[in-house]
Amino acid sequence: METSFWSDSKTWVAISFFVFFIVFGKKLWKPLAALLDSRADLVRAELEEAARLRREAENMLRDAQLQRDRAVEDAQRLVAGAQAEAERLAVAAAQDAETATRRREQMALDRIAAAEKAAVDQVRLTAADLATTAAREVIAEGLSPGADATLIDTAIRQLPAALRAA
Repeated sequence: METSFWSDSKTWVAISFFVFFIVFGKKLWKPLAALLDSRADLVRAELEEAARLRREAENMLRDAQLQRDRAVEDAQRLVAGAQAEAERLAVAAAQDAETATRRREQMALDRIAAAEKAAVDQVRLTAADLATTAAREVIAEGLSPGADATLIDTAIRQLPAALRAA
């Protein structure tokens, strides 16, 4: 059962398909092309927007990294400044302690010097008292000039022992 070319239904479907596209092709092609063009424009705009957003994000990332780097540098400077200040304060505290120690030492030396002066003054007073007592005894006993010299020599020899005792 062979059918001829013109009697085959497939042939007529193909011919009608081509006729349909020839007759209505121009009318359908413009809206279809416009739809595809608008879709392509939308995709292009979205790609451009995505590229713009990416550039903005990269710029923001660079800015954030710069700010982070500056913050790290500032923090390092602050730490270095704090360490330098701590070292300066430690040196100042050591110098203040040294100054206070010297001042206390000087005060102690001044007290010792005052005590030595008081002791020397006391020794002088004791020597003066001994000399006065010896003079009274000499005058009271009316000794001869030779006895007076002996008494004075004895008093002078006793003076170091009297000074040590005072």
